[in-house]
Amino acid sequence: MRSTRFLRAEQAPLNWDTPGLVAGVDEAGRGPLAGPVVAAAVILDPRQPIAGLADSKKLTARRREALCEQIQAKALCCSVAEASVAEIDRLNILQATLLAMQRAVAGLRLPPAKVLVDGNRLPTLSVRAEAVVGGDALVPAISAASILAKVHRDRWCARIDATWPQYGFAAHKGYGTAAHLAALRAHGPCEHHRRSFAPVTALLAAAAGATP
Repeated sequence: MRSTRFLRAEQAPLNWDTPGLVAGVDEAGRGPLAGPVVAAAVILDPRQPIAGLADSKKLTARRREALCEQIQAKALCCSVAEASVAEIDRLNILQATLLAMQRAVAGLRLPPAKVLVDGNRLPTLSVRAEAVVGGDALVPAISAASILAKVHRDRWCARIDATWPQYGFAAHKGYGTAAHLAALRAHGPCEHHRRSFAPVTALLAAAAGATP
């Protein structure tokens, strides 16, 4: 009887990644009571590495500013986009955040083959995208995007503070701190406050004489 010899085949790991440029995407400003939500998209240049990229929340304001300059100078391309307060109030904050992310990716000078997004939700894009939980601390391109988005929004808060100093935007960046809530109670909301957010809604209702 003829013997049959079976060869054990080693299966190579399959790589479904599309070759090409990879963009990192992150946002800033989902939680504050005022101002736009900001998203950034960054395609880094591997020939020009940037030391010190990290989750923007773990960096000092001065370090973020310095890294922001390096990212803008060394990245292959980057884009920052917003969704307005009106869009936040109309769509809800999650959908407005995804919209800002869409705009940031669309604003890239070079089209990416793949997009890595911080978190667990993805905007609708025409290219392959992957959500990365904790990506702002794991993926350099997402870290860079988090820095650009944070710096852009913090600069917005500084500009608005000059026009609306009674709210203290430069200090609390729009978040619902005790000082911010006290200013809201004293002065009422301004045009930049998100009417759909509960503390602002409650104050508006109280001012109208209704029950929140």
